Amino acid sequence: MPELPEVETVRATLENEIKNEVIIGIDLYYSKLIQNELKWFIKSILNQKIHRIDRMGKYLIFILDDYAMIIHLRMEGKFFIKTDEPIDKHEHIIFQFESGRNLRYHDVRKFGTISLLDINTYLDEYPLIQLGKEPKNLEYHHFFEMIKNRRTSIKQILLDQHIIAGLGNIYVDETLFLSKIHPTRVASSITLQDAKHIIFSATEVLDKATKLGGTTIRSYTSSLGVHGRFQNELNVHMKQGEPCPVCQTEIIKMKVGGRGTYVCPKCQH
Repeated sequence: MPELPEVETVRATLENEIKNEVIIGIDLYYSKLIQNELKWFIKSILNQKIHRIDRMGKYLIFILDDYAMIIHLRMEGKFFIKTDEPIDKHEHIIFQFESGRNLRYHDVRKFGTISLLDINTYLDEYPLIQLGKEPKNLEYHHFFEMIKNRRTSIKQILLDQHIIAGLGNIYVDETLFLSKIHPTRVASSITLQDAKHIIFSATEVLDKATKLGGTTIRSYTSSLGVHGRFQNELNVHMKQGEPCPVCQTEIIKMKVGGRGTYVCPKCQH
C-alpha cells in the first residue's frame, strides 16, 4: 500500500508532468471509483485546468479552476501518462488532455476513490476534514493528550489517520523500533517522553523515506518510472529472522490489530 512518502513521490512526479494540462474528456470504465453523482462529475471536470497537485496525509489533491479533485490510491492505485497506447484491463479512468496526452488511473483491486469538491470548501469537507495532522505538524504534548486515556495498542493508534495522518504499516514498525516501544503497549501507558520520541521518530522516518522516494515493496511500485529506495534502510519491517541492527537479537513477526508487525524483542521490551 502506498504510504505518505510514496504518495508524496507520486504527487511531485505528477505535478512535474501534468501541471497546466487541461482536461477535455474522460473515459470511465469503473464508475464506483467516483464518489460524486456521475453525470455531475463528468460535466464539472471538463475544461478544468490542473494548476498544481497537493497532498494531505495519503490523499492527492488536484487543484483545478473551480474544484479540488481528491484521490486516495488505497492498496494498489497508481497513475500512468500515455498517448494512444491500448487500454490495460486495470485502467479504470482516463483523463484526456488538450495536449493529446492522457492520465490513466490503474488499480488492480479497485479500492481507490475519487471525489470532486468545491475549491473554496474542500478542506472543510469529507474526507480531508477527518484527517489528523502529519507527525511533522503535530506537537508531541498534543499527541499525548489525545491518546493518554486510550486502551488501544500504540500501533493501532499510529495507524489511525484520524489521530495522526500519513503513517502506514511499514513506517509505524520503523517508528516504534526507533522509539524503543513495543507495538502492543496500550496507548494509555505511553508517557509524555514516549510521545516525544514517537513524534520525533515518525518525522525522521517519513522525511528520510520521502527523500529516498518511498519504499518499493511487494505489490506497490510508484508509477512513472519512480522507484523508492527506502527499503534499503529498513531496520525491522520485513526482517523476520534477521539480526536487529542495534543488539543483534533475532527480529520476530507478530500480529497486532490484524497487521503483520516486526519487532526486536530486546530493544522494544
